[in-house]
Amino acid sequence: MSLRATDVDEVVEAAMLSLPPAAGEITVDVSPDLPEVAADAGLLERALANILANARAWSPPDAPVRITAGAIGERVEIRVVDSGPGIPEVRREEAFQPFQRLGDRNGNHPGGLGLGLAIARGFVEAMGGEVGVEDTPGGGATLVVSLPGAPG
Repeated sequence: MSLRATDVDEVVEAAMLSLPPAAGEITVDVSPDLPEVAADAGLLERALANILANARAWSPPDAPVRITAGAIGERVEIRVVDSGPGIPEVRREEAFQPFQRLGDRNGNHPGGLGLGLAIARGFVEAMGGEVGVEDTPGGGATLVVSLPGAPG
């Protein structure tokens, strides 16, 4: 892993380009003037791609996923917002465990192995960041990636 000053808008764009084009729309509100983060660009791209793929898989086809970012103090928060069923508060940590597919219990899941969010959290935490879940107003889940700003 190589932590360097990294432009969030460039990593978001690369993460989106790595996803299959057929899945749902993603709207982006990430300023190119956002402070750089201390990150490994490749790992951050993969983490964001996993989170975006998960959000698209759980969102209705006509509801775009939104990705936003902003500076809060000495950190930058990247938010991936979906309109899916959400993640109950009591199950949020479980969603980040390897091989978890929370929809399996009710037969409502989009497929996959259940590794995407676990890998994303592992990569982000290795870079000194955090990944958490918040409710999305109106329904859905918002995954929040918080990373330290780049020194300087």
